[in-house]
Amino acid sequence: MHPNPAFRSEDHDRFEQLISEVGFGMVFLTSPDGPRVAHAPMLSKGGGDIRFHLALNNAVAPYLEGAEALITVNGPDGYVSPRWYYNRDTVPTWDYVALEMQGTVRKLSDEELEALLHDVIETFEGRLDGEPWLASESSERVWSGLFRGIAGFSMQVEEWRPTFKLSQKKGADERSRIAEGVEAAGNPALAQYMREFAR
Repeated sequence: MHPNPAFRSEDHDRFEQLISEVGFGMVFLTSPDGPRVAHAPMLSKGGGDIRFHLALNNAVAPYLEGAEALITVNGPDGYVSPRWYYNRDTVPTWDYVALEMQGTVRKLSDEELEALLHDVIETFEGRLDGEPWLASESSERVWSGLFRGIAGFSMQVEEWRPTFKLSQKKGADERSRIAEGVEAAGNPALAQYMREFAR
């Protein structure tokens, strides 16, 4: 988390929106083998319940049950040029959106894991155009084989550490100008966050 309090937020609805939009994060854990990270699709069930699944042979998976872990979800980020400032006698920076979540992890039951997989499929198939792929199109052999190779987990978030670094130290007019520059440079997602966060 960035040390400047200007870049923090207590807006849990915004946190949930970010998790939903991104749908992917990193799970960090200090294991007996040293620090490790796993990359995984994830969904929030609300109330700080973050769910994800990993391959059983992932370096993090054997150590997650009952452990305290850190999950990060990264939103848009990008370079901010001084050419977009009124006063160019300064230095560049990098604006970004990131959410750190710390909490205790438990392993999901087989029934919870199956529900999570269906939720993941329904969520992300629903974002694509055309006829969705259905889990029922997998044969019993393929579907049961999946369960022999993965494990599901839930982390109950005990601490939220967000960073919404979106040029807040600039005035509204200048931030609008920066957002225009960021968008013209090919980063409309970051520009949109700048505009929304300014409200």
